[in-house]
Amino acid sequence: MDMAEPRLVHRRALTIEWGDCDPAGIVFYPRYFAMFDASTAALFQAALGMPKIAWTARFGILGIPMVDTRAKFHVPAVYGDEVVIESRITAFRRSSFDVTHRLLKADGALGVEGFETRVWTVREAEGGRIRSAPIPEEVLAAFA
Repeated sequence: MDMAEPRLVHRRALTIEWGDCDPAGIVFYPRYFAMFDASTAALFQAALGMPKIAWTARFGILGIPMVDTRAKFHVPAVYGDEVVIESRITAFRRSSFDVTHRLLKADGALGVEGFETRVWTVREAEGGRIRSAPIPEEVLAAFA
């Protein structure tokens, strides 16, 4: 089920730390992907009312690994910047979903857009193979 209008937007404020930056003093681009990963977990925690360790156990899943990711870099962030990451699910399918992140600087400028496609996964009892599984209706409803 694709969602034309995402209803839940999670906002996470953070300060850019020294360890996020490269020698030029700007955020080293892989750090944005780590920030977005944490923001996806925070989005699910907000929707489901429990931390990732609890909802993975609750739904009996292995996790939600990323199968595609990319970013558009607009304005660099630097050490000490106060930023907000807005995260939302933009589409749910049978076993996969898309997440969009927007990193906004304190003045409202769009710094980075992040895009992820993730898959709801379980481990098969026989052989231990990892495979996709349907996203439960309870999860879909939490984001509506």
